[in-house]
Amino acid sequence: MTLEKKDGSPGSSTMGGPEHVEKSASVGGYGVSADAVPRDKLNAMFENPLAGIPRDQLFADVDKFCNENNLSAYNEVFRKGALVAQNPSGAQDLDILNQADKHILEQEYTHKWSHPKQLYYLVIMCSLCAAVQDSKAGTSNRFDKTMADNITGLVVGAPYLACAVLGCWLTAPLNSLFGRRGTIFISCLIAALASIWEGLANSWVNLFVARFVLGLGIGSKSTTVPVYAAECSPPLIRGALVMMWQMWTAFGIMLGNIMGVAFLNVGHDLNWRLMLGSTVVLPLIVCAQVYFCPESPRWLIKKNRIDKAFDAFRRIRTSDLQAARDLYYCYVNVTIERKATKNRNLIKEMFTIGRNRRAAWASWIVMFMQQFCGVNSGFSDSSALLASMGTGILNWVFALPAFFTIDSFGRRNLLLFTYPFLGPVPFTYSAEAFPLHIREVGMSFATSTTWTFNFILSFTWPSLLTAFKPQGAFAWYAVWCLIGWVLVLLFVPETKALTLEELDQVFSVPTWKHASYHLKAVVHTFKIKVLRQKLPPMPRFWQGDEHIGKSFGD
Repeated sequence: MTLEKKDGSPGSSTMGGPEHVEKSASVGGYGVSADAVPRDKLNAMFENPLAGIPRDQLFADVDKFCNENNLSAYNEVFRKGALVAQNPSGAQDLDILNQADKHILEQEYTHKWSHPKQLYYLVIMCSLCAAVQDSKAGTSNRFDKTMADNITGLVVGAPYLACAVLGCWLTAPLNSLFGRRGTIFISCLIAALASIWEGLANSWVNLFVARFVLGLGIGSKSTTVPVYAAECSPPLIRGALVMMWQMWTAFGIMLGNIMGVAFLNVGHDLNWRLMLGSTVVLPLIVCAQVYFCPESPRWLIKKNRIDKAFDAFRRIRTSDLQAARDLYYCYVNVTIERKATKNRNLIKEMFTIGRNRRAAWASWIVMFMQQFCGVNSGFSDSSALLASMGTGILNWVFALPAFFTIDSFGRRNLLLFTYPFLGPVPFTYSAEAFPLHIREVGMSFATSTTWTFNFILSFTWPSLLTAFKPQGAFAWYAVWCLIGWVLVLLFVPETKALTLEELDQVFSVPTWKHASYHLKAVVHTFKIKVLRQKLPPMPRFWQGDEHIGKSFGD
């Protein structure tokens, strides 16, 4: 990345070729030149666009920003906030901050879970959304077992088919028109109405249509809620709060299985109706709750409603200083993002740019294996319903330690050591892997992948049971677990605690080098742990490519 101050330093190097950005983004009087930024390194533009700006220029930009957005009354606090955003690690040394300001900023690290109640109210709402989503999945495979296998699979998989082909891809237009809150409200309302429709269905065709409509709500919600949570969360706890989506998705699966057991012995034609219809409760709660939460500040900034964005930040931050800091930093990033993505085909770039393509491939693997590990398969007879409930409980229980260890143990290690109980890893990993400027498109692709294979699993599972019995059907997915483990080992890089610029470096390493490195890492680990050899640690695979092709420990 080349950042050009007004005086032209540091100088930029010109890099030609079709994969280089041709526009130049500018914030105030400070240009963030994209001319010399390779498109596979575009993420680095967002690392900290305020770094290096002279204080006088920064204040001039802030003053202009406040005057243009009816925030002149907060001019002083925005000056402070911009300086803190420019150099977070040096905030305690800023002479413009008083002791109260410094104390508030210090508490972000010493009391990182101390935040306004409104933020946790928002988190609870997002968690309920996750439970709404998969309470459907958990109860949906419990209806009339006399149906033919293919019809059973088709009806069970109807929501996931709708998610994959329509629901996930409706996210962008719905968010653009109605905002994050509006999209969540609409999707939960659809889920509630579809729940009632399911319970009253009088034919398999009617039930299929009801469940297909259900998927339209699930798909949009599954891509909107993690983004909404990330945009509202403070940076230091953002990863944990976003991970709660996947954790409470597992809770929803468990809840759905429990409901299946609870209604098992009710009348034959009534039990499955109660199982499906009972899930109307949670989406209605979310519909009633969502408009008491603030709208996403980032979405408001994109709509040029800056003053409203500041009001939203003030509701979910402890002080005006933190709200001003986060608002101005987000505003600068959105401004750069607009320039960087103008007149560009983001879907095409996701697959034609090497860095983006590798992120898409890694995300595809984890989302694919989230379904093809077989943990979401289920039965309809009484003993297997209990087994499915036990599996659902284990799936949620395994998500809890992952929630607390994902930032220390790492995403990749959790994937390698917790198959088939993947915990909160796949959604978290996919959200991190894609560059900021294509993240919404990338997450739509990732969630579409998981719903596509969820549909395939649901559609084929009854036929597998009939043809191969439970032992053979589960053996099929056990083989896929082994295949998935190898795919993760070779093609899924670690993303834990990496900056945006380091993520660019990680996914810019050729796929064959990544695979070669980790095969050598297996041998290296074997020599240390089993043969008890004393060997130096291997370098990071994305640092010093000259080391990747060499043998370690020889």
